[in-house]
Amino acid sequence: MKFNLLLLNFFKKVNYIYSLIIINYSEIMKKLLYLSAIVLTVSCSKTEFDNSGSLIQLDGSVKENLLGSTTGRAIPSKYIIVLKDDNTILGDKVKSRGRALGLLKRNSAAESNLEFVYSKAIQGFSAFISPAVAAKLAKDPDVKYIEADMEINLWPITIEARPGGGGGSTTPPAQTTPWGINAIGGSASGTGKRAWIIDTGIDLTHPDLIVGSTLGFTAFTAGKDANFNDGNGHGTHVAGTVAALNNTIGVVGVAAGATVIPVKVLDSRGSGSTSGVIAGIDYVALKGISGDVANMSLGGAFSQALNDAVLRASAVVKFAVAAGNDAKSATNYSPASVNAPNVYTISAYDVNGVFATFSNFGNPPVDYSAPGVSISSTWKSGGYNTISGTSMASPHACGILLLGNISNGGTVTGDRDNTPDVKAIR
Repeated sequence: MKFNLLLLNFFKKVNYIYSLIIINYSEIMKKLLYLSAIVLTVSCSKTEFDNSGSLIQLDGSVKENLLGSTTGRAIPSKYIIVLKDDNTILGDKVKSRGRALGLLKRNSAAESNLEFVYSKAIQGFSAFISPAVAAKLAKDPDVKYIEADMEINLWPITIEARPGGGGGSTTPPAQTTPWGINAIGGSASGTGKRAWIIDTGIDLTHPDLIVGSTLGFTAFTAGKDANFNDGNGHGTHVAGTVAALNNTIGVVGVAAGATVIPVKVLDSRGSGSTSGVIAGIDYVALKGISGDVANMSLGGAFSQALNDAVLRASAVVKFAVAAGNDAKSATNYSPASVNAPNVYTISAYDVNGVFATFSNFGNPPVDYSAPGVSISSTWKSGGYNTISGTSMASPHACGILLLGNISNGGTVTGDRDNTPDVKAIR
């Protein structure tokens, strides 16, 4: 009996010590996660964002990455470091890399931790560093702000038909005009125009597309996605709505025959990182010219760095951006929340002109609405597919912008914010 009591007391003490360890571990992890999080306040201005916030203020206070109901999944120990502008090296990748390496070195971080370097859309870099190094970097006089890198994904889409047509020996279907093309005023020649498709890549050999693969970009350096080709289908679908050829097969795009350039920032699963998307935007800012249009049918939690990159790059090319498919306010998402003259956030409507039930909303930042339900377009492996989403609405606007300005085509019905969005037409 005495032995049993001793044994019981022993296990009680062990359990008590274990509970202390768990509590302390929990508190430590909470602090580390809190340190990793950020929030940056977006300005209501049409032309700029407030960049005064940083991951860690000089007094040691930390901001939390939570806006509205939208949170993102942070990538552990990975950060985006945005630097103060140095116009003497703007657009110079080599000097920008040297600046980034120097900053890492003087803040006790290995140079091998460096990932992407940004020189035009924003000045800065992404790196794998500990929260402690991030805190140290935030105090560096060259740093504007730091935010945790986050996962970013395609907006959820609805596939309404099995992919078909093309794909090797299968004969491509005869050409039809998707209802969305008619709704925006019909197709016109886009020959000589260029659209940057920031997405999952593009089917490089699709018979219904002119792909500018020599100008392509990929954010992936290894594995099956370290190329410009589309292993998902989404980017090819977007490209077809923008610019599918007016020939005898498949579908026809808004700006038929325009060159579509793959900027691959999402992998075959439709996933990527905010840092990788910014790398794609930075590339477009470096290579784009006046008259080009970039399409972004992707999104994630609010990111000041991503919004700032789109904002500055829009001085070079115009942007068409999907509002998102969560049936929530677009102000809580990036890049949909960017509100600037050359950035067009697009909601979706159906064949009857009714606002899509899945579409994000809000004026601002939503500028126009476009067809986004049951949209037929090109697909990977030379195929075609019919899917729904604001990802399908945005490229309609992209095509219109390639051809000129967007005009007012009336308003949608059933807009969730009770301020009907204007239908985008040529």
